[in-house]
Amino acid sequence: MSTVKVNGVSLGVESFGPEDAPLVLLAGGTTMLSWPDALCERLAGGGRRVVRYDLRDSGESTTEDPEAPAYTLRDLARDAAALAHALTDAPAHLAGIGVGGMVAQVAALDHPEAFSALTLAGTRAVAPGPVDDDLPDHDPATMGRLFAHPMPDWTDRAAVADFAAAGAEILGDDPDTARATAGRVWDRTPGTAPPVQLANQLGMVFSALDCAPRWRERLPEIALPTLVVHGRRDPFFPVGNAEAVAREIPGARLLVLEDASTAIPGAAAGEVAGAMLALGPGRS
Repeated sequence: MSTVKVNGVSLGVESFGPEDAPLVLLAGGTTMLSWPDALCERLAGGGRRVVRYDLRDSGESTTEDPEAPAYTLRDLARDAAALAHALTDAPAHLAGIGVGGMVAQVAALDHPEAFSALTLAGTRAVAPGPVDDDLPDHDPATMGRLFAHPMPDWTDRAAVADFAAAGAEILGDDPDTARATAGRVWDRTPGTAPPVQLANQLGMVFSALDCAPRWRERLPEIALPTLVVHGRRDPFFPVGNAEAVAREIPGARLLVLEDASTAIPGAAAGEVAGAMLALGPGRS
């Protein structure tokens, strides 16, 4: 792992595959570990250089004040474009998962010259907060169970891992995978960081970010080959959100993972990688 400085901040990055291959740039949900190792390895095995990275206030990237971020969603989108330019002379395939998928949508709209293709996984086309009337919101019963779960001691690695596993079980994801990933996230959290940074890395305080103005109405402007990936059993962003994104981006392909929830299961890595690789190696 290393860091790349863009837009006055340092972004933690990790690369897979040959240096001279067409690039797939993976934003995290917040941390790069939102993208499974198995998927990155499958993409690299398909001849792509894969670079996944941490958004600001997570992992190895610049940390300031996760509770009151001084940057906006559009700053994160600028980070993605600047990182792509820093890594390759040609446009890059950009992928975003969860809240990283929101970043990726805005990046593709605001900086289309930086990207050759777009993959959006487990996300929606509106910011955290009240949802549009035609989009399904979080499943209330699931959210009630999720947010009733007591917060862990963020300084206790095992407690944080158990907390993540319990949340994954409620959401319908694999708890063992979530426990292992949370432990890795904890290990990558700076020792001097407050607990809120670790919470942010687990995707819990993104709602503090300024996401204005809206971007959903601009989705028809996206001219990039686009893949939308979503779990059929996702109670956090129900699949109707993905159907809307795929419907509103011209020519987008929707890939629904029938047995998945919010995370991309390891068993689906080959299918998702194949669909991403089918978008092409990029344009010169």
